[in-house]
Amino acid sequence: MSASGLSVHKDTYLDSLLLMVCTVSMDGLQGVTWAGATMASPRGLEDLAAAGFTGVEGLGANDLVLAVKAEDETALEAALEAGRQAAFSERETAGPASEKPPTSLADAARRQAGSNVAIVSVPGDYAALEAHHALTAGLHVLLFSDNVPLEQEIELKERAAALGLLVMGPGAGTAVLGGTGLGFANTLTASSGGAVGVVAAAGTGAQEVSALLDRWGVKVSQVIGVGGRDLSAPVQGRMAQEAARALEADPGTTAVLLVSKPPDPAAAQAVLAECRGTRAVAVFLGLDDLDPPDGVTLSPTLEQGALAAARLTGATPPSLTEGLRDKVAAVTLDARRTRVQGLFSGGTLCYEAQWVLESLLGPVYSNEPLRKAHSVAAAPAGAHVLLDLGAEEYTVGRPHPMIDPSGRLELLRAVADDPEVAVVLMDVVIGHGSHTDPAGQIAPVAAELMAGGGPQVVTYLLGTEGDPQAYSRQRRILEDAGCLVPETNARAAYVAAALVRREPELVELGT
Repeated sequence: MSASGLSVHKDTYLDSLLLMVCTVSMDGLQGVTWAGATMASPRGLEDLAAAGFTGVEGLGANDLVLAVKAEDETALEAALEAGRQAAFSERETAGPASEKPPTSLADAARRQAGSNVAIVSVPGDYAALEAHHALTAGLHVLLFSDNVPLEQEIELKERAAALGLLVMGPGAGTAVLGGTGLGFANTLTASSGGAVGVVAAAGTGAQEVSALLDRWGVKVSQVIGVGGRDLSAPVQGRMAQEAARALEADPGTTAVLLVSKPPDPAAAQAVLAECRGTRAVAVFLGLDDLDPPDGVTLSPTLEQGALAAARLTGATPPSLTEGLRDKVAAVTLDARRTRVQGLFSGGTLCYEAQWVLESLLGPVYSNEPLRKAHSVAAAPAGAHVLLDLGAEEYTVGRPHPMIDPSGRLELLRAVADDPEVAVVLMDVVIGHGSHTDPAGQIAPVAAELMAGGGPQVVTYLLGTEGDPQAYSRQRRILEDAGCLVPETNARAAYVAAALVRREPELVELGT
């Protein structure tokens, strides 16, 4: 018999990073069907109500709520206890005799004088103020918070540039600084040869290129996420320019790799200008008519950008298509199956897949479309549809799909009722902050879908061998279920197109 319940902790503020840790700790347990850790802010209470929870009336924004739905009472209690352990273990380990926690960012900076980066992860209404406090303390800022007004972002970045500091964000979901991963990050262990520094206005884009480089044995010196709006017309790439200059001056960086979803052309050109004299590669998805300085290569996909950057360090990346054509040729699909259904957790990966598929299959529709006319709301019958399930409309009342795959599994099961779907195209993102075993959740449902003449499931697995979930283990689970697992996100899109067109040779395009 199913069970659900709450654990409320008054006057216990956790930032969004620790809330994410609590959610992952609860959601990964056997028998848990939904789990979330949230502060009882108005938005948090709305999310709990949308998930069907009651009894939270009268709580305040500084109250912590752990919420779980499970198959039975035993699983419910185990999950709530795991959430409590994740929330309080560090405090309990410190013990009652330890120094009281700092009450402000300035206090924390004084106590830990060697720090040079502050992570700001508070509600957007308060984030800019805390980021200013960090700048005043002489700290770079990783601004994990979202919902920060545009004018505040511009003000912060102008001030940071004048101080010679970085403001990474708002909404900077990933970074790897000095070998330490922050937010959704992958474990990068390659340490020999030349090193690539990554500057990205795209979270999963930064993760893909850095994970690919690491798997190919190429060292990644830094991953600097600058926030998705940094290369917009109003912000004009202020932090991407600062980051490019910083990496150019870094003796540990051999080449720079710039990554962004379609930027404002003037902002992109300004960032490229900072790469004069630098060995650099730029991947500006959907924007290919720029005039780069000498020595700067423009690449159309994340795959091509990572390959070009790797070669600048003297590395020789492996083949990305070996054996792939034969695997595609071996797939048999009913003649009625002619369309692609994409279920993505990474927005940048969804966008790149649209770009590849449109070049081969025609219009692709999405909730985050390449073109306004291709909004999913306007999709005709039989259209190719790629959904970004990490977008806000899919995360109200439930965790991000990288943390909790249950919502995506519901949509995957629903594909069984559509006889026109030839390919289900998915990303599976592992690393710190992601679900403890996403492949283990997805594989059984995918195998059931493919049985008996169903569509082929194609999964791009983003991660490294050093990640807690282990790339090789996750890949083996997916392949044992019958999924095709290409090496890159772009390659997965080429595979999807090859299956739809029944032309296996298409898997070798763009290499």
